[in-house]
Amino acid sequence: MMSVAFRRESDDEHKEPEFELPIPVGPNLVTPRGLRLLGEEVVRLETAIAAEADEDARKKLQRRLRYFHTRQATAEVQAPTADGSVGIGSRVTCLLNRAEKAITVVGGDEADPARGHIAFSAPLARAMMGAEAGESVEYQGREDAIAILAVETDPETQA
Repeated sequence: MMSVAFRRESDDEHKEPEFELPIPVGPNLVTPRGLRLLGEEVVRLETAIAAEADEDARKKLQRRLRYFHTRQATAEVQAPTADGSVGIGSRVTCLLNRAEKAITVVGGDEADPARGHIAFSAPLARAMMGAEAGESVEYQGREDAIAILAVETDPETQA
């Protein structure tokens, strides 16, 4: 009888378990552009999976594909606000900490803070939602932290 100490463990026993990519809590609100980008990512991943020979790499791609399939299936496209208030797809020009900023409010998966695209669920976007040009809104405990200068539909988010 062989001692358990000499048993060769398989490499799989030491791997971390693979979990699904976490789906953000709450509604999956998107702009028309956001829905298009989700569809493009699904196609890109399907193509990459078909071309990938390595099983581990393919599994990672399949996991991402499941995430994007779910996001695509649960996407709720938001029409731009008709009343001039800040909503998903709005480009907001505001004064924040005495600096003028241009911010576009988008869905979570299309957020790109470096480009000024912030998710509707981000604290800054939540503070501005529903505000109109000329209003000041509270942010981070300051009553008039954000002055809304202009609100318009960002045409880029509608395509």
